[in-house]
Amino acid sequence: MTEAASFAPTAGALTAPPIARRMACWLYEGMLMFGVVFIAGYLFSTLTQTRHALDNRHMQQAFLFVVFGIYFTWFWAKGQTLAMKTWNIRVVDRQGRPITQARALGRYVLSWLWFLPPLAVGGAFSLPGGELTVIVIGWVAIWAVLSRFHPQRQFLHDALAGTRLVHFKPPQPVKVQKNAA
Repeated sequence: MTEAASFAPTAGALTAPPIARRMACWLYEGMLMFGVVFIAGYLFSTLTQTRHALDNRHMQQAFLFVVFGIYFTWFWAKGQTLAMKTWNIRVVDRQGRPITQARALGRYVLSWLWFLPPLAVGGAFSLPGGELTVIVIGWVAIWAVLSRFHPQRQFLHDALAGTRLVHFKPPQPVKVQKNAA
């Protein structure tokens, strides 16, 4: 039986982790994604023989979108990404069961609500990088604070996807003591 399948929720197990821990996990996930971007970018550049960073930029962005989708869908369907394991957070459905790959994919698409609105504003008004950064950080802060108004303290994309983040501390292995004869 897999770890995700062995997760049996209790009423107390469905409590959302504090916002500070979820955001720390979110930042850690972002740092881990640098490795995914590096490997995927190298693979893309090698396969397409791209010699300049701006060549095939949109095709590379689409490729990374797919790679990120595979990464998150795979790990969320298993219950946790590496960052989520580190911060004792698990993604489950509304009833506390492991999510399917289809639901994980839906959550991935909806999670882009963290970035698409400020990026659309930046593109529409041709904002420079510094101003766009401030808008993105402001939007992320607003998005995170809005979870305080949800009855289960979940992010909006989780509510829309039918998922929830819960505190999950894996059980400690039982140590077997040898009897002295």
